[in-house]
Order: sequence, then structure tokens, then C-alpha cells
Amino acid sequence: MSSLTYAARDSATMLGRNLRHMLRYPSLTLMLIGQPVLFLVLFVYVFGATMGAGLPGGSVDVGGAGGRADYLAYIAPTMALLTVASVSLSTAIYIAKDATEGIIDRFRTMPIAKASVLTGHVLAALIQTVVALAVVLPFAVLLGYRPGAGVVGWLGAVGLLLLLAVALTWLCLALGLAAGSVETASNSPMFLMLLPFVSSGFVPTDSMPAGLAWVAENQPFTPIIDTLRACLDGTSPGADGWWAIGWCVVVTGASYAWARRLFAQVRAG
Repeated sequence: MSSLTYAARDSATMLGRNLRHMLRYPSLTLMLIGQPVLFLVLFVYVFGATMGAGLPGGSVDVGGAGGRADYLAYIAPTMALLTVASVSLSTAIYIAKDATEGIIDRFRTMPIAKASVLTGHVLAALIQTVVALAVVLPFAVLLGYRPGAGVVGWLGAVGLLLLLAVALTWLCLALGLAAGSVETASNSPMFLMLLPFVSSGFVPTDSMPAGLAWVAENQPFTPIIDTLRACLDGTSPGADGWWAIGWCVVVTGASYAWARRLFAQVRAG
């Protein structure tokens, strides 16, 4: 067998190991899926009527249903992004657990492709992301979300979400390896859940104060959310699409290099 074949086989083995962990401890997966669903209900039914009426072209009717429908259409892509970010947080916890319990040291003594340990975590996170999105997006449709995307739009949205999942998973792997403990690893990636709130995810950036609007317009999540919104609306994302892809590629490359370097330095605590 070639080295590539061995690496693929070992990565599949590590993937199976991580999937078994997820099945054995389903509470974390349920929490990661439940959080975006809870946010969706909260923002649509508590804030939706008022927030939707304030959107460009927003409408208000009896009971605020028009405003809620407008706001649901506006934030559904944001909730898809938060789902990806939420799942990626678990990767930091899993890899920190492996590092602190000495499992990685044990793997180093075995005749396996060393990169397969990290690759197995990435593949497991991608599967978990797909499962989570398969719950959150239909739930948004159940609430009344009606995306106007055609086949190309859906392919673009799904492709970007998977690209984002790869980028954030590698970043969380690096953060988990750098954390030094499971407790720290559970907190260090939390900025990934906070940054979307300072973006175009929940309100248009031009409604923010000038300084905050500049931050929102120049951080990675804004072009990603705007691209998702355009794809799901069936419109062209324009330059935002290239910025979204570029940010994902840069984060993936930098995080991959960082994670590989930290993985080589891991010693059990």
C-alpha cells in the first residue's frame, strides 16, 4: 500500500473512533444543535416583529407577523453559520481531552499516520455539522423561512458552509491543543459565537455607530453571512463571495499549520 492509502485508512479509523465517542455521549451534540434552534425561536418570536420592521423594506401587520417573517428570512443564514461555529467548538474539547489524557502520546507509539489523528477529528466534525444543519435549516423552514435559491444557490450555500466548517474546525483544533486543559478549551473558541453578533448577521451594519460598523464590515463573518444570504435568496453575492472564500482559505491554511505544529509538541499533562 502507498503512504497515501495508509493515511486514508488510518484517518477512517480515527473517524470511526470519534463518531463512536459522539454516539456514546450524545448530550454535547444535542446541546450544539439545540443552541441555534433556541436562538432562532428567541430572535424570531421575541425580537422578530420589531427587528423585522426596522429592516430595509421591512413590513409590519397585525400581530407583527410581517416583521417576524422578514426577520426570519434575514437571520436564517446567520443561524446556519452559528450552527457551523457551534459544532466546531466541540472539536476543541475533544482534542484537548486527547492531549491531556495522554492518548496522543499513545498514538505516537503506534504505526499509524500521525496526521490521521487530526484528520479524523476534522472529518467527524464535518459529519456532525451536516447532521446539525439538517436539523436547523428544516426547522427554519418549519417556522416559515422560504429561501428563493435554485440548485446553483443551494450548492453555493452548502459549499461555503462546508468550507467554513473546515476552517473553523482546524482553528478549534489548534485552540484546543494550545489550551492545556479541557476547561480552557471549552472557553477559548467562544469568540466564534460572539463575532457574528458584531457583523451583518442580526442587523445591517449601516445601523451601527461608525466605529462599530467599520469593525463589522471588516471582520470575516460579515462577507460570509452576506454571501450565504445572497445564495439562499437566489441572488449573486458579488465581491462578498470572493471575500468569503478568501477568508475561509486563509483561516484554514493558518490554522492547519498551527495545529500541526502544536500537535508535534503535545505532551500529556
